[in-house]
Amino acid sequence: MFLGTHTPRLDDKGRLAFPAKFRNEFEGGLVITKGQERCLFVFPMAEFARITDLLRSAPVTQRSVRDFSRVFFASASHEVPDAQGRITVPQPLRDYAGLSKDCVVIGANSRVEVWAAAAWQSYLDGTEDSFSDAEEVLPGLL
Repeated sequence: MFLGTHTPRLDDKGRLAFPAKFRNEFEGGLVITKGQERCLFVFPMAEFARITDLLRSAPVTQRSVRDFSRVFFASASHEVPDAQGRITVPQPLRDYAGLSKDCVVIGANSRVEVWAAAAWQSYLDGTEDSFSDAEEVLPGLL
């Protein structure tokens, strides 16, 4: 499980260092791809395989499944962190998420999300009120 908010910087070579507490999960490699709200999703290999299996069983006759799968897989990049826990974020993904120097890396349960710092702040500004006002997110649980 990935938790917390971290603020690494993207270096001049497009590399991003993950927090030390995330690195064990990524030792065997990871997949980074486009996420919603113009962030990037980062999955450990096992979680990406689980999602792939779920999408494989989704009906390809449904347009939303085809659209999501095309963007999700076409933008995906398999990366292996270096000895310092850094990965290179491919330029098209940096462009999609608007990443420059200041980034925010958040733990989002089974994945990590990478945001441009300004985009993350804007997202929080627009959603924290609805978060605190939510009556029931998961019926019977939260």
